[in-house]
Amino acid sequence: MRTFLPLMLLFFCFASYSQTTVTGNVVDNNGLPILGANIIVTNTSQGTVTDFDGNFTLTVSEPLPFSLEISSVGFESKSFEITTNNQVVNAVLVEGTSLDEIVVSASRTPERIFESPVTVERFGINEVKNTAAATFYGGLENLKGVDINTNSLTFQSVNTRGFATFANTRFVQLVDGMDNAAPVLNFPLGNLLGMTELDVHSIELLPGASSALYGANAFNGILFMTSKNPFDFEGISAYYKQGITSQEAAGDNSFFDFGVRVAKKFSDKFAAKANFSFLKGTDWYAVSEKDVLNPGRDRSHPNYDGLNIYGDEVFTNIKGVGEGLAAAGLIPAAAVNLLPSENVSRTGYAERDLTDYNAESVKFDAALYYRPWGNDFEISYLGKIGVGSTIYQGANRYAINNFFLQQHKIEFKNDNFFLRGYITDEDAGDSYDTRFTAVNLNRQWKSDREWFGQYAGAFIQGTLAGLSPEQAHALGRQTADTGRFEPGTPEFQNAFNKVTNDPNPTTGGQFKDASQLRHADANYNFTHLMPDIAEVQVGGSFREYRLNSFGTIFTDFDGPISYNEYGAYLQVQKKLVDDRLKLTGSVRYDESELFDGSFSPRFSIAYSAGEKRNHNIRGSVQSGFRNPTTQDLFIGLDVGRAILVGSAEANLDRYNNTFPISGAGAAATGSNSGTVSGRDAYENAFSLSSVNAGAPEAANVDLVKPEQVTAFEVGYRARLGRVILDMNVYYNQYQDFISNETVIVPLYGEVGDNSLSLLALQQGDVKPFQTYTNSDADVKSYGATVGIGSRVFGNFDLDANYTFAEEDFDQASAPDFRTSFNTPKHKVKVSFGNTDVVKNLGFNINYRWSDAFEWQATFADGNVPAYSVVDAQINYTIPVIKSTLKMGAANIGNNEYFTAFGTGLIGTQYYVSLTINNL
Repeated sequence: MRTFLPLMLLFFCFASYSQTTVTGNVVDNNGLPILGANIIVTNTSQGTVTDFDGNFTLTVSEPLPFSLEISSVGFESKSFEITTNNQVVNAVLVEGTSLDEIVVSASRTPERIFESPVTVERFGINEVKNTAAATFYGGLENLKGVDINTNSLTFQSVNTRGFATFANTRFVQLVDGMDNAAPVLNFPLGNLLGMTELDVHSIELLPGASSALYGANAFNGILFMTSKNPFDFEGISAYYKQGITSQEAAGDNSFFDFGVRVAKKFSDKFAAKANFSFLKGTDWYAVSEKDVLNPGRDRSHPNYDGLNIYGDEVFTNIKGVGEGLAAAGLIPAAAVNLLPSENVSRTGYAERDLTDYNAESVKFDAALYYRPWGNDFEISYLGKIGVGSTIYQGANRYAINNFFLQQHKIEFKNDNFFLRGYITDEDAGDSYDTRFTAVNLNRQWKSDREWFGQYAGAFIQGTLAGLSPEQAHALGRQTADTGRFEPGTPEFQNAFNKVTNDPNPTTGGQFKDASQLRHADANYNFTHLMPDIAEVQVGGSFREYRLNSFGTIFTDFDGPISYNEYGAYLQVQKKLVDDRLKLTGSVRYDESELFDGSFSPRFSIAYSAGEKRNHNIRGSVQSGFRNPTTQDLFIGLDVGRAILVGSAEANLDRYNNTFPISGAGAAATGSNSGTVSGRDAYENAFSLSSVNAGAPEAANVDLVKPEQVTAFEVGYRARLGRVILDMNVYYNQYQDFISNETVIVPLYGEVGDNSLSLLALQQGDVKPFQTYTNSDADVKSYGATVGIGSRVFGNFDLDANYTFAEEDFDQASAPDFRTSFNTPKHKVKVSFGNTDVVKNLGFNINYRWSDAFEWQATFADGNVPAYSVVDAQINYTIPVIKSTLKMGAANIGNNEYFTAFGTGLIGTQYYVSLTINNL
């Protein structure tokens, strides 16, 4: 072990050169310093950025002479030849375009956006400063082709190119190279464990498939968030944001957001930083009482099931209850005929009675950086902790309270390689399922059997007394609800506390989780060894999941479930025709312990045309894949409307449960109960569509396997004087598309073999299961984005973009299959602003319009109406203290809207913020 680290460092550092230091200053053509300008050694990833005053210092191991490329959003890049040590570079950048900005994500190597072979969006330091959204993360919504689904005040989900719910498992978010998806969920909780706005260096977004370089689940897009290195950004900076959220349902509520960053470069060899932020506010209330089963019904209907009312999912046929009462000798047999054959549901509790809507996010991270030889070779440790309270909408609505997520990373890197390993660990804290909390609150004071019995008895009495059916139903509910725990009373609170601390879904609502994800990946760029041949990169990754929900989510009641995945890739890139033509080829192989391996190739071509190389044409074809998620494989959870059972072969017999059956079923089987397993959902079930059509047929659901996509894209970028244009068109063809299929499992009998299973259907002795499988139907999607920007009226920025997205899926060919495309067909976004209307004073206005679309999810399906939103901010820079004062509002006019069916309406956020010494 003592010799391992020196040997590894020697392996990755083939060549060592004497150090060269370059200092300088970057300003615009008005002499104003440019914050965050990129200084990159040409054809390498070595570089730095300018500070608040436009100054920079760069020390590299590159042999003299070499070139520096200096760029910033909105300016033309410039190159400088470096011929001596300690050379001073003073750069004046003239007005240019965002296409000159440097990105790394598209090819894992620095290149201008203009020359990128695929579509890429960037959001940097200046965009963070000028965003009109209440948070920088919310500002990503103004990028073209981007959707943000707002789950709650502290949880927003980024998506591109469709097929997403809040459980967006087709989109990857990397924070300093770490996938910050929660292992139990397989998707990131927005910026709950991201970074503070003070530490954001750059955000890059690749829409579409990226599996060839980034592996599984980089399927519909990938977001890269990169923080500031303390060697380049040192000092103490802080911000404080105060405001109110305004919503008709919740009223006006205050919120605040505070953050501080401390970074110190102790020497050329050692630097460190720490970040802390704390956001607290009131979440958007979800108060819809629309009936999920029949939107035309109101709360007076006997079988009412409100969208944001929980506990009313428990129902039964009231005539069947009467038959049971008669069989027990509690009512005369003749009285059963007075009961209608009609479903009746228990009285539910409103969501606002089941959560305090506390929205809270606490983030802390600390990092140590060591450069043993004072050059580009760096060893670093990064630890991140996130604690938060939010609302998550999945199969049910979950109150995420004191959710704890941590990540720890160790990384070795220089300009030619990186080797990193990290672990993600989570704890569900005091989180609970609001639906099961309501169900079991009802059962705390009265069992379902007793409640429905009292309802039936009162209905019969009311009918005999001459009441109409509507009046008899009202009397039945009133009688059965006698003694009900009322919100706000000590009895309610005591029962609530008991239920939310009980992880047993039959008696409680708590969910527990302590799952982990372990990941390692590496990359080596051989270009410095063959600079005249091609740029060649190789890399690989390994990942292990360790699921530990104590049987509350997964079928891990007898201990943690573990499995792993690994992959390797190769990329070759070559420039030809006087560097106008760029060819890139990539291929990746991935394999899971549970599935066969698969290849993901990508080929792209980009050509810069025109005398000034101001026209860039690009095209690519690539494949991507997505492994089934941990929930697709090992979930075993009864969510009320259905039982969710993952389809890993090892999981099928891990879920078993016993349910009571009807009198007729008991007479036919000789038992008062029936037992079903997860295997029954896949091998002994009726398809839902056939049952609804009155002609029951076997479902025969196949076990889930990896999903694949073949993606085609062409694009065009141009600089036409003061106008920049960026557009793309894409077409995706999916194979083995992963989604859910609901089936009906009889509690007794064999489907297709005897009449017992049909008797179970007739008597209601069945259970709906949600299975995880692949569609045989063709699923395709296509779309386009167009972005145009220019300087108008002198130095005002005007940008606009349009996004079109559509799916091509024949629902009739697979009636039980749901794609959950969940994306508006048309979107328009416009931005207008000026960073210096007068000296130090700037503003920005953003307008967004989104078309109506249908939302499909396990929680509920429904229409999301079209909406228009305006955000605006005005800011004033105070140079003497290197600070910025900002006032702004998101959703000016309080035109309340929602981006997903079942969530709270989004109101307005007004805020004032002060950012001090933001280096």
